[in-house]
Amino acid sequence: MKRTTLCLAILLTTALILQAQPLYVGSYNIRYQNDGDAKAGNGWPQRMPVLCGQLNFEHPDIFGTQEALIGQIEGMLTLLPDYDYIGLGRDDGIHAGEHSAIFYDKHKLKLLDHGDFWLSETPEKPGLGWDAACVRICTWGRFKDRDTRLKFYFFNLHMDHVGTVARREAAKLVVSRIKEIAGDKPVILTGDFNVDQNDEIYNIFTDSELLRDSYSQAIIRFAENGTFNSYDPDLKTESRIDHIFVSPRFLVERYGVLTNGYWTPTEHSGQELKASNAPQEISFSKYERRLPSDHYPVFARLRWR
Repeated sequence: MKRTTLCLAILLTTALILQAQPLYVGSYNIRYQNDGDAKAGNGWPQRMPVLCGQLNFEHPDIFGTQEALIGQIEGMLTLLPDYDYIGLGRDDGIHAGEHSAIFYDKHKLKLLDHGDFWLSETPEKPGLGWDAACVRICTWGRFKDRDTRLKFYFFNLHMDHVGTVARREAAKLVVSRIKEIAGDKPVILTGDFNVDQNDEIYNIFTDSELLRDSYSQAIIRFAENGTFNSYDPDLKTESRIDHIFVSPRFLVERYGVLTNGYWTPTEHSGQELKASNAPQEISFSKYERRLPSDHYPVFARLRWR
C-alpha cells in the first residue's frame, strides 16, 4: 500500500513539474552576410551584437535560424555562451552555404539525436528540389529538458522563395518526415516558409492534424507587424511568413513578433537637439533607426499538456 502511494506521489509530482515548466522557443531569419547589405549600412558586424543581445535578453530555450553562414554561426556562438547548435550547410552537407541551424541552451536541454534532410526529390543528399531557385535543407533534433525530462523533436527549415511547386512538395515532405521521425511525440516546427497564413501551402501544415500555428493558438499575442521587414522599420504588413508550428497538445501561453531596432549615426548626429516638452537637461541627437535583420524574430512560450 505504501509503495503504491509512493508511486502515485512520484507520478503526480512528475506531472506537476511537466505542467509547471514552460518551454520558450523561437524562429529567426538572421539574413546571410553579404556585401550588398554592408554597403547599404546593414553589415553583419554591426547587426550581430544587436541580434545576439536581443537573443541573450529573451534567452529562448531553443530557436531555429535561417540563412546563417558558418562564419555567422561561429560569431554568434562567441556572443551566446549558453548555446550550442546543430545543422549542416545546405550546399555540400558540411559547412558550405546557408544553414537552417538550431541553437539550444546546452544547460537547459540535452541533445539526444539529430539529422538533416534536403527539401528535394533526393532528400538524403544536397540538390535542388522541383522548381526551386536554391538548394534547401531541414535540420531536426531530439532533445530532453534536463529539468522536466520532457523529450521533444524540433524541426527547422527555410523553404524556397521562388518555386511554388518546391514549396508545396517540401511541405508534404516535411509532414511525412515528421510522422516518420517523431511519430506521436511532441514536435515543434520553425522556419521561414516564404508563404503567409493565407496561402494553401500553409494549410498543408495546419490540416495535417500533427501541427497547429502557435499564433492562432496563443492565449496572449503581441504581434503588431508581420515577420518580413526588408530592413525598413516603417513598413507594415499582415503577412507572417515565419512560423512556429507545434503539436496540438502544446498549450501556447504567449506569442510575439519582436520589432526591436537599433540606431546608427547620420551626418547630423553631432548636432545637439532639445525637445520642448522634455526637461532641458536632456539632449538628443538625430540617428537613423535600423533593424538587426530583414525579418523580425518570432517567439512562443509553450507548455506541454
